[in-house]
Amino acid sequence: MEITGVTEEENCLIIFADEKADVNEERVKKYLEKLKSEKLLNDYSIVSESLPEKNWNELWEKGREVIRVSDKFVIKTTFKDYKAQQGEIVLTIDPKMSFGTGEHQSTKLIIKLLEKYVRPGMSLLDVGSGSGILSIAAIILGAAEAIALDKDERCYENCKENCELNSVTGKVKIVNGEISDLKEDNFDLILANIQKDVLLNIANQIMQKIKPNGIVILSGLLVKDEKDITQRYAETGLETVESDSIDEWIALVLKTYN
Repeated sequence: MEITGVTEEENCLIIFADEKADVNEERVKKYLEKLKSEKLLNDYSIVSESLPEKNWNELWEKGREVIRVSDKFVIKTTFKDYKAQQGEIVLTIDPKMSFGTGEHQSTKLIIKLLEKYVRPGMSLLDVGSGSGILSIAAIILGAAEAIALDKDERCYENCKENCELNSVTGKVKIVNGEISDLKEDNFDLILANIQKDVLLNIANQIMQKIKPNGIVILSGLLVKDEKDITQRYAETGLETVESDSIDEWIALVLKTYN
Protein backbone atom coordinates (compact mmCIF):
# COMPACT_ATOMS: atom_id res chain seq x y z
CA MET A 1 0.00 0.00 0.00
CA GLU A 2 3.10 2.26 0.04
CA ILE A 3 2.49 3.48 3.58
CA THR A 4 5.38 5.68 4.71
CA GLY A 5 4.69 5.69 8.43
CA VAL A 6 2.37 4.59 11.20
CA THR A 7 1.93 6.26 14.59
CA GLU A 8 0.19 4.37 17.39
CA GLU A 9 -1.95 6.52 19.65
CA GLU A 10 -4.04 5.37 22.61
CA ASN A 11 -7.26 4.89 20.64
CA CYS A 12 -6.21 5.06 17.00
CA LEU A 13 -3.57 4.50 14.35
CA ILE A 14 -2.37 7.40 12.22
CA ILE A 15 -1.24 6.24 8.78
CA PHE A 16 0.96 8.43 6.60
CA ALA A 17 1.25 8.07 2.83
CA ASP A 18 2.39 10.25 -0.04
CA GLU A 19 -0.49 11.73 -2.04
CA LYS A 20 0.80 9.89 -5.12
CA ALA A 21 0.79 6.53 -3.35
CA ASP A 22 -1.85 3.94 -4.08
CA VAL A 23 -3.52 4.42 -0.68
CA ASN A 24 -7.14 5.42 -0.21
CA GLU A 25 -10.01 4.97 2.21
CA GLU A 26 -11.43 2.00 0.31
CA ARG A 27 -8.19 0.04 0.54
CA VAL A 28 -7.78 0.84 4.23
CA LYS A 29 -11.41 -0.12 4.83
CA LYS A 30 -10.80 -3.49 3.15
CA TYR A 31 -8.06 -4.36 5.65
CA LEU A 32 -10.08 -3.13 8.61
CA GLU A 33 -13.09 -5.18 7.53
CA LYS A 34 -10.86 -8.25 7.40
CA LEU A 35 -9.75 -7.60 11.00
CA LYS A 36 -13.39 -7.13 11.99
CA SER A 37 -14.41 -10.41 10.35
CA GLU A 38 -11.64 -12.16 12.29
CA LYS A 39 -12.97 -10.59 15.50
CA LEU A 40 -9.69 -8.74 16.08
CA LEU A 41 -11.51 -5.41 15.83
CA ASN A 42 -14.94 -4.47 17.16
CA ASP A 43 -15.55 -1.32 15.12
CA TYR A 44 -13.72 1.52 13.42
CA SER A 45 -14.04 4.86 11.68
CA ILE A 46 -11.75 6.45 9.09
CA VAL A 47 -10.84 10.12 8.88
CA SER A 48 -8.58 11.37 6.08
CA GLU A 49 -6.71 14.66 5.90
CA SER A 50 -4.21 16.24 3.50
CA LEU A 51 -1.16 17.65 5.28
CA PRO A 52 1.46 20.14 4.07
CA GLU A 53 4.85 18.76 3.09
CA LYS A 54 7.08 18.41 6.16
CA ASN A 55 9.94 16.28 7.41
CA TRP A 56 7.71 14.01 9.50
CA ASN A 57 10.58 11.85 10.78
CA GLU A 58 12.34 14.93 12.13
CA LEU A 59 9.16 16.19 13.79
CA TRP A 60 8.50 12.78 15.31
CA GLU A 61 12.01 12.59 16.71
CA LYS A 62 11.71 16.06 18.27
CA GLY A 63 8.43 15.07 19.89
CA ARG A 64 9.78 11.90 21.50
CA GLU A 65 10.32 12.12 25.22
CA VAL A 66 12.44 10.09 27.60
CA ILE A 67 10.08 7.55 29.17
CA ARG A 68 10.27 6.63 32.85
CA VAL A 69 8.81 3.17 33.31
CA SER A 70 9.69 2.70 36.99
CA ASP A 71 12.19 3.88 39.59
CA LYS A 72 14.73 1.61 37.88
CA PHE A 73 14.00 1.74 34.13
CA VAL A 74 14.21 4.70 31.78
CA ILE A 75 13.76 4.36 28.02
CA LYS A 76 15.24 6.69 25.43
CA THR A 77 15.93 6.73 21.70
CA THR A 78 19.31 7.27 20.05
CA PHE A 79 18.35 10.85 19.23
CA LYS A 80 17.63 11.79 22.86
CA ASP A 81 20.34 12.50 25.42
CA TYR A 82 19.84 11.32 28.98
CA LYS A 83 22.32 10.83 31.80
CA ALA A 84 21.43 7.92 34.05
CA GLN A 85 20.93 8.75 37.71
CA GLN A 86 22.19 6.49 40.47
CA GLY A 87 20.44 3.12 40.39
CA GLU A 88 18.78 3.69 36.99
CA ILE A 89 18.92 1.41 33.97
CA VAL A 90 18.62 3.23 30.65
CA LEU A 91 17.38 1.27 27.64
CA THR A 92 18.06 2.73 24.20
CA ILE A 93 15.24 1.67 21.90
CA ASP A 94 14.58 2.85 18.33
CA PRO A 95 11.23 1.19 17.52
CA LYS A 96 10.93 2.16 13.85
CA MET A 97 7.98 0.10 12.50
CA SER A 98 7.98 -2.37 15.43
CA PHE A 99 5.78 -2.34 18.52
CA GLY A 100 7.60 -1.65 21.76
CA THR A 101 8.56 1.95 22.41
CA GLY A 102 7.96 1.76 26.14
CA GLU A 103 5.12 4.24 25.95
CA HIS A 104 2.28 1.73 25.94
CA GLN A 105 0.83 0.66 29.28
CA SER A 106 1.21 -3.05 28.49
CA THR A 107 4.96 -2.67 27.90
CA LYS A 108 5.39 -0.72 31.13
CA LEU A 109 3.43 -3.34 33.07
CA ILE A 110 5.61 -6.21 31.88
CA ILE A 111 8.87 -4.37 32.50
CA LYS A 112 7.78 -3.68 36.09
CA LEU A 113 6.94 -7.35 36.55
CA LEU A 114 10.28 -8.38 35.06
CA GLU A 115 11.99 -6.45 37.85
CA LYS A 116 10.20 -8.71 40.33
CA TYR A 117 10.42 -12.09 38.59
CA VAL A 118 13.68 -12.24 36.60
CA ARG A 119 16.37 -14.27 38.34
CA PRO A 120 20.02 -14.71 37.30
CA GLY A 121 20.52 -17.49 34.78
CA MET A 122 16.92 -17.68 33.55
CA SER A 123 16.07 -18.75 30.00
CA LEU A 124 13.39 -16.57 28.39
CA LEU A 125 10.98 -16.70 25.47
CA ASP A 126 9.51 -13.39 24.30
CA VAL A 127 6.51 -14.10 22.03
CA GLY A 128 5.64 -11.18 19.74
CA SER A 129 8.88 -9.43 20.63
CA GLY A 130 8.51 -6.39 18.33
CA SER A 131 11.38 -4.00 19.00
CA GLY A 132 12.93 -6.48 21.43
CA ILE A 133 12.48 -4.19 24.42
CA LEU A 134 11.25 -6.88 26.83
CA SER A 135 13.99 -9.38 25.93
CA ILE A 136 16.61 -6.67 26.34
CA ALA A 137 15.23 -5.58 29.72
CA ALA A 138 15.19 -9.18 30.97
CA ILE A 139 18.79 -9.78 29.93
CA ILE A 140 19.95 -6.59 31.62
CA LEU A 141 18.13 -7.73 34.78
CA GLY A 142 20.12 -10.97 34.76
CA ALA A 143 18.44 -13.51 32.48
CA ALA A 144 21.08 -15.68 30.82
CA GLU A 145 19.49 -16.01 27.39
CA ALA A 146 16.39 -14.98 25.48
CA ILE A 147 14.64 -15.89 22.28
CA ALA A 148 12.87 -12.90 20.72
CA LEU A 149 10.15 -14.34 18.49
CA ASP A 150 8.02 -12.33 16.05
CA LYS A 151 6.30 -13.25 12.79
CA ASP A 152 6.73 -9.73 11.35
CA GLU A 153 9.90 -9.73 9.22
CA ARG A 154 10.46 -6.02 9.90
CA CYS A 155 10.92 -6.77 13.59
CA TYR A 156 13.97 -8.95 12.94
CA GLU A 157 16.30 -6.15 11.85
CA ASN A 158 14.84 -3.69 14.36
CA CYS A 159 15.31 -6.10 17.25
CA LYS A 160 18.86 -6.84 16.07
CA GLU A 161 19.69 -3.12 16.02
CA ASN A 162 18.24 -2.56 19.50
CA CYS A 163 20.15 -5.52 20.91
CA GLU A 164 23.35 -4.00 19.54
CA LEU A 165 22.48 -0.61 21.03
CA ASN A 166 22.11 -2.21 24.47
CA SER A 167 25.08 -4.61 24.18
CA VAL A 168 23.05 -7.82 24.59
CA THR A 169 23.50 -9.27 21.10
CA GLY A 170 25.20 -12.47 22.25
CA LYS A 171 22.40 -13.32 24.67
CA VAL A 172 19.33 -12.73 22.47
CA LYS A 173 18.47 -15.10 19.64
CA ILE A 174 16.10 -13.39 17.21
CA VAL A 175 13.65 -15.65 15.40
CA ASN A 176 11.24 -14.70 12.62
CA GLY A 177 8.22 -16.97 12.96
CA GLU A 178 5.44 -18.17 15.23
CA ILE A 179 5.57 -20.15 18.46
CA SER A 180 4.50 -23.28 16.57
CA ASP A 181 7.72 -22.99 14.49
CA LEU A 182 9.98 -22.96 17.55
CA LYS A 183 11.88 -26.13 18.46
CA GLU A 184 13.26 -24.88 21.77
CA ASP A 185 11.27 -25.44 24.97
CA ASN A 186 11.71 -25.77 28.76
CA PHE A 187 11.89 -22.00 29.34
CA ASP A 188 12.02 -20.54 32.85
CA LEU A 189 10.04 -17.47 31.79
CA ILE A 190 7.72 -16.74 28.87
CA LEU A 191 6.47 -13.26 27.96
CA ALA A 192 3.67 -12.51 25.52
CA ASN A 193 2.48 -8.95 24.97
CA ILE A 194 -0.15 -9.61 22.28
CA GLN A 195 -3.88 -9.11 21.80
CA LYS A 196 -6.41 -11.32 23.55
CA ASP A 197 -7.43 -13.53 20.62
CA VAL A 198 -3.85 -14.56 19.89
CA LEU A 199 -3.16 -15.27 23.56
CA LEU A 200 -6.23 -17.51 23.71
CA ASN A 201 -5.12 -19.38 20.59
CA ILE A 202 -1.55 -20.05 21.75
CA ALA A 203 -2.34 -21.01 25.37
CA ASN A 204 -1.55 -24.70 24.84
CA GLN A 205 1.68 -23.92 23.01
CA ILE A 206 2.85 -21.63 25.81
CA MET A 207 2.14 -24.37 28.33
CA GLN A 208 4.18 -26.81 26.23
CA LYS A 209 7.15 -24.44 26.16
CA ILE A 210 7.32 -23.54 29.86
CA LYS A 211 9.24 -25.73 32.30
CA PRO A 212 7.65 -27.06 35.53
CA ASN A 213 7.31 -24.23 38.05
CA GLY A 214 8.00 -21.73 35.27
CA ILE A 215 6.52 -18.25 35.04
CA VAL A 216 4.38 -16.76 32.26
CA ILE A 217 3.66 -13.03 32.00
CA LEU A 218 0.87 -11.94 29.65
CA SER A 219 -0.24 -8.47 28.60
CA GLY A 220 -1.73 -6.61 25.66
CA LEU A 221 -4.98 -7.15 27.54
CA LEU A 222 -7.78 -4.98 28.81
CA VAL A 223 -9.15 -5.39 32.35
CA LYS A 224 -12.33 -6.85 30.87
CA ASP A 225 -10.27 -9.66 29.25
CA GLU A 226 -8.97 -11.04 32.56
CA LYS A 227 -11.67 -13.64 33.18
CA ASP A 228 -11.48 -15.19 29.71
CA ILE A 229 -7.68 -15.37 29.81
CA THR A 230 -7.40 -16.77 33.33
CA GLN A 231 -10.01 -19.44 32.60
CA ARG A 232 -8.39 -20.49 29.32
CA TYR A 233 -4.91 -20.73 30.81
CA ALA A 234 -6.19 -22.56 33.90
CA GLU A 235 -7.42 -25.26 31.50
CA THR A 236 -3.82 -25.78 30.36
CA GLY A 237 -2.40 -25.97 33.89
CA LEU A 238 -1.33 -22.36 34.35
CA GLU A 239 -2.65 -20.60 37.44
CA THR A 240 -2.89 -16.80 37.71
CA VAL A 241 -0.97 -15.67 40.78
CA GLU A 242 -0.74 -11.91 40.28
CA SER A 243 -2.19 -9.09 38.20
CA ASP A 244 -1.34 -5.43 37.75
CA SER A 245 -3.00 -2.67 35.78
CA ILE A 246 -2.46 0.80 34.37
CA ASP A 247 -5.59 2.59 33.23
CA GLU A 248 -7.72 -0.03 31.43
CA TRP A 249 -4.73 -2.27 30.59
CA ILE A 250 -3.72 -5.32 32.59
CA ALA A 251 -0.83 -7.77 32.92
CA LEU A 252 -1.13 -11.25 34.42
CA VAL A 253 1.49 -13.48 36.04
CA LEU A 254 0.84 -17.22 35.79
CA LYS A 255 2.69 -20.26 37.12
CA THR A 256 2.50 -23.94 36.37
CA TYR A 257 0.95 -26.02 39.11
CA ASN A 258 1.06 -29.76 39.77
